[in-house]
Formats: sequence, C-alpha cells, structure tokens
Amino acid sequence: MPERFIPPHGGYENLLSYRKAEIVYDATVKFCDRFIDKKSRTHDQMVQAARSGNKNIAEGSQASGTSKEAEIKLVNVARASLEELLGDYRDFLRQRGLRLWEKDSKEALFVRKLGAKKDASYDSFKTYIESRPPEVVANILICLIHQTNYLLDQQLRQLEGRPGSSERSRSSPANITSQIGWNAAFPIHTIGNSVARWRHITFPNSDQWLKRQSQHCGEFSKTQMKIRK
Repeated sequence: MPERFIPPHGGYENLLSYRKAEIVYDATVKFCDRFIDKKSRTHDQMVQAARSGNKNIAEGSQASGTSKEAEIKLVNVARASLEELLGDYRDFLRQRGLRLWEKDSKEALFVRKLGAKKDASYDSFKTYIESRPPEVVANILICLIHQTNYLLDQQLRQLEGRPGSSERSRSSPANITSQIGWNAAFPIHTIGNSVARWRHITFPNSDQWLKRQSQHCGEFSKTQMKIRK
C-alpha cells in the first residue's frame, strides 16, 4: 500500500517536505558559520529562517490531529520563512557579484538529481556544503529551497482542498520525488515574484520525466559530475 503524501498527525519525520527542510536547516547553519560573520544580524536571521521552515512543518503535523486550520497556518509560516531565506541567498550572490546558476546548468542538474532522491539527507551534500566556495554552496541551497517549497505547495493544496490535489495526495513519496527532480529546483527562473507563477506548473508523469531528463542531461548518467570548485 503506497504511503500517503501527508502522513497521520505527528508523523512529520515521514514528510518529504520536513526531510528536505531539515537538509536546508543543517546546510544553512554550516553556510552561515563559514561565510557570514557570526556576530552579524544576517547570520542570525538566516539561521532562524531556516529553523522556522523546519520546525513549523513539524509543529503543523503535530497540530493536525486537533486543528487543520492551525496546521495550514504553520505550514504557511514554514513556506514564508523559506521564501525569505531564498531571498537571502539570492542577495548574497548578487551583492558579491557571484553567479546564480541557470536552471539547466550542469551544476543545477547535478544538485536537483541528488536532491530528488527519496533517501537524500544532509550527508548527501555534506562534502559540497563544507568544502566548496560560497558561490557554489549558496546555489546548492537555492536549489534545495526550491525543492522544499514545491513540496510545501503540494502539501498546502491538499490541506486546503484545492483543485488538483487529489491525484498528488495518492502519490507515493517515490513518485513525488521523481516529479520534483525535474522542475522543482527552479520551477520558473525569475528574480522577481516567482511564487504565484510556479503554483500553476503541470508536472509530467514519470515516463515523460525520464524521457525529458535523458534528453537534457545527455552524458550526465555516464560520467560522474563534479561540482566545480
């Protein structure tokens, strides 16, 4: 029997959105310790935004048994916190004249494929987060935040009973991760108000996704991709 997209209340450890947000939180702590002055307000704000994204997903799941409204509010807080964090990473790159990866760059495709794995954890990214220069690490976090936000958008659609949620609610986590692997890292590549736009993307089924992934990745599966140092 396939797992439900949203497990029974209190089972937040099984939520894909929680697991991805946990990666973002752990990686953000390491990013800020490496590249942001620990005494600065920015350091505290980024860590707190990442923590809020992670913890509010858990609290929302725990509240679901007594109040769906409370769960929706907490998930929305998590979503807003991660959107704020996303802006911080974009600002970090822009203010330092560093490159923001294009959605179909080799680097972005590598991170997206790695992040789409069901069993992905902080350890999956640890080598890159703890050794690569700030431009690379910030872009990795941007990819991961977009993937997490996509999952939260689907979670909110199901909770709010929006059209289009029933099919996804029956999907197993494996199917959800195959969907986020293609589009969720950069749903629509804009610097402005992208949130409203990516909510309307139609995601392909798994066969379409695999065919398209093969076309775009080319030799990616034959050669181990190394994120540039």
